[in-house]
Amino acid sequence: MNLLVISRHVDLVERLRMAFEGAGHRVLHAPDPLVALADESWDEAHVLLVDALGDPMDGYRLCRLLRGESRILFSNLPIFLVLDHPAEDEDLQALQAVEGDGFIGSTATIQQLLNHLGPVMAGAASRGESPRVPVLALGLHAGLAQHARDLLQHFHMEIHTPPFRNAAQAQRVLRAPVLLLGLSHGVRRTMDLLAGLRESGGLPYTILLGQVRDEAAQRKLLLAGVSDWLGLPLSAPRLLHACKRAIEWAHVKRIQAEYEAAIHDLRERRGMLEIEAAALRNEVLTDPLTELLNRRAFDQNLEHAVRQWERHRRSFVLLLGDVDHFKLINDRFGHPVGDEVLREMASRLRAALRKSDLAFRIGGEEFAVLLPETSLRAGTEVADKLRRRIDEEPFLLPGGQSIFPSMSFGVGGPMELGPTGLVEAVDRALYQAKALGRNRVVVAEGTGIPRGSFSGDS
Repeated sequence: MNLLVISRHVDLVERLRMAFEGAGHRVLHAPDPLVALADESWDEAHVLLVDALGDPMDGYRLCRLLRGESRILFSNLPIFLVLDHPAEDEDLQALQAVEGDGFIGSTATIQQLLNHLGPVMAGAASRGESPRVPVLALGLHAGLAQHARDLLQHFHMEIHTPPFRNAAQAQRVLRAPVLLLGLSHGVRRTMDLLAGLRESGGLPYTILLGQVRDEAAQRKLLLAGVSDWLGLPLSAPRLLHACKRAIEWAHVKRIQAEYEAAIHDLRERRGMLEIEAAALRNEVLTDPLTELLNRRAFDQNLEHAVRQWERHRRSFVLLLGDVDHFKLINDRFGHPVGDEVLREMASRLRAALRKSDLAFRIGGEEFAVLLPETSLRAGTEVADKLRRRIDEEPFLLPGGQSIFPSMSFGVGGPMELGPTGLVEAVDRALYQAKALGRNRVVVAEGTGIPRGSFSGDS
């Protein structure tokens, strides 16, 4: 007998070979269920061992597939699931639900394997006589149906001939992989039958028996779902060959469905991982209070902007801003009001910037803005626009009070000092703006335009 082992436990496979190959049995090995489904050795297996846990398909799912969708071919196959731990109640319930035959421990000794699998390998513990493969026969004259039955019964196939009107219901019960179709009810009714079977999701591999002389009718039948065509009188070898091809086609469809299901699962898992990764990136790179980008994101984007400047001379402007007298706001109105002021500052910054511009909160009341593809003069004008937008409109508190915060800015463009040197130069300009009376914009020294400032008084 052939024992197919679908397992990552290579040492278990070796123990099985030592236990059974000396007695004339063959132990075949596949790394995972999807490979086994596509492997030629699958049809030769008499006993199956498969890991209970696996990815993308586990042993329970494979067992359910074989006992369910493929029960015609594999319902008599003994299936044992390989466990890495002693079987518990929930394991036994899961095994019963998928109609498995038992568990094998991944660390089982040779003697334990002989005791457990020996009777099965010897054929003593079979599941009974294997069921015949059902073949649905519709539209055949009684003599032709009986002739086909006589030909196929010796090859483990059983023909069922329900009334023509009950074809869809019969197929839902039989799930036959083969349909022998005659034309005793005429071409039109035959085509309606095929359409009904397809709509109910149960159109099997269809073999048409008989002659159709009209080419238009032939074309319509083929388009309706006829897969094969046998003329009369019926040839036994050709009928058997067509039925064998039908069963192979059904098996290929099952394999394709499993691959598609596995790919769908992987795509769904990838989508979930991408969503989780995006959420984590957002959490790591976003300031929770203002919902602006945070200091980590600022460092990354500034370094990228400097590299683009060094390699391709792509200009950008850095703005550093600081809320004037923010400590007084916190001391007078409390930290909750201070937080509201910071959120409003962030909102006004976003509203005044382009979609390509990036705004950051890099400290308590400190903000930064990166303006890509912008000249220093234009960046200075943007900074003054931000300053005026903040300065000209007060913040109204729920109690009716008004706060008139302002912000000072330092401005600079790329220099040969790298990210750290640029930040230090613009930061010095910011504190120069503070020293000059606040609520103003100061351009860093050595950045390409004459040093100067814009203020609320200018």
